[in-house]
Amino acid sequence: MTGLDSATTPAATGTDTGTGTTRDTPARPRATLALTSAATAVALMTYTAPMVTLPDTARALHTPLSGQAWLLNGTPLGLAALLLVAGSLADDYGRRRLFLSGTLALGLTTALGAFTTSTWQFTLARIAQGAACAALLASSLGLLVAAFPSPRGRLHATGVWGAFVSGGIAAGPLVSGAMPSWRMAYGVLGAAALVVAALGTRTLSESRAPRGGRPDVLGALTFGLALVSLVAALTLGRDGWLRTPVGLLFAAAVLLIALFVAVERRTRTPMIDLGLLRHTPFLASSAGGLFTGLAVISIFSFLPALLQQTLRLSAMDTAWLFLLWSGLSFAVALQVKHLAGRIAPRTQLAVGFTLHAIAVLTMLGALGSGSWTRLLPGLIIGGVGSGLLNGALPLLAVDSVPRARAAMGSGAQQTFRYIGSCAGVALTIALATSSGDLAHGANLALAVSAGLAAVGAVSVAVLREHR
Repeated sequence: MTGLDSATTPAATGTDTGTGTTRDTPARPRATLALTSAATAVALMTYTAPMVTLPDTARALHTPLSGQAWLLNGTPLGLAALLLVAGSLADDYGRRRLFLSGTLALGLTTALGAFTTSTWQFTLARIAQGAACAALLASSLGLLVAAFPSPRGRLHATGVWGAFVSGGIAAGPLVSGAMPSWRMAYGVLGAAALVVAALGTRTLSESRAPRGGRPDVLGALTFGLALVSLVAALTLGRDGWLRTPVGLLFAAAVLLIALFVAVERRTRTPMIDLGLLRHTPFLASSAGGLFTGLAVISIFSFLPALLQQTLRLSAMDTAWLFLLWSGLSFAVALQVKHLAGRIAPRTQLAVGFTLHAIAVLTMLGALGSGSWTRLLPGLIIGGVGSGLLNGALPLLAVDSVPRARAAMGSGAQQTFRYIGSCAGVALTIALATSSGDLAHGANLALAVSAGLAAVGAVSVAVLREHR
């Protein structure tokens, strides 16, 4: 990283860079990149830990099949509800402050999750983990943009950070599967987050881009309630989409989103600048995040549990099998920065979605065949596609908004990502368990995932900036 650690740039000397970002102390780019990447990896490990332990967790908490969506959706629900407000808080009140608070809270809430004894307690603990992850993830990209002011440095930093997203996804199932129990896994991950928080107090530099005004609490409340209503409707829809409670929940979600838009138009410091929705790079970033959640995260969150129930694989065997997908994703994401000068991030996203669609289509019939080897081509192709998505999304997020609003841009994209994840996981479980045959249900879920990925590819490809 020659030239990136120099303290001679305006951003490193504590002066205003002209972008609206102010710094309290000199930046330490390499240390900032190391700490934010490590914390991001731990956050994604906690996110993916239930993937291979879901059957054991459901048995321990006496969770019915229809309720397992809540075990998986707790963390993405907390993430989606608070990422936007977390990004704004980070820009206004200090990215380091929010990053450390989020990392500390992640450690405590993850450890507490190990002691839960019911589905609702575990779900609440996971929602709290999601809120902590929101603070951590939204502020981490803001810290990186402040520490790496040059385009070349930003490209390198966001590429590494995106790779650690894939790395955390890869390591989470392995760590949880290797532990004697799912409860111990949460204890270990909680301790890891606390260690990172302790290291960050000595390493990270503060930066902010204050706008004045108060946090958008009403916006966060209406947005969070809208997501809860949507996820509840999708979860209950498994037992009948035309039932009155399902319709009322969908209607509540629509009304709350409309109220959220009205609040955002009137508040002085909104969670999200709605004017950005007329900016095609921001729309492409948001669409990329949304369809990554809907098509990719959703199917790979529940597929490990399906494998254990249909192919009778152990948690550890399942984790090793999925390492083929997540490990390739990590390796590809690390190399994406070398493509930036030749292939636009939106094109990388379109290719990533296309590869995912091809991957899940090759998996059709695999669960009914009784052979896990049928999954290998799909896991390989899907790993490459996921790597392209995870590598391109962070750069597109920070480049789609003014540099001073980097944390908000990151929070917005990731909000759409976890909205997609919440809705996608609930839909995937509803489809997979819609009949008495899990293998048939899995085929239906895979086909829908492929269709959503195709829509995602088209969406990001057509959202080109008009000149």
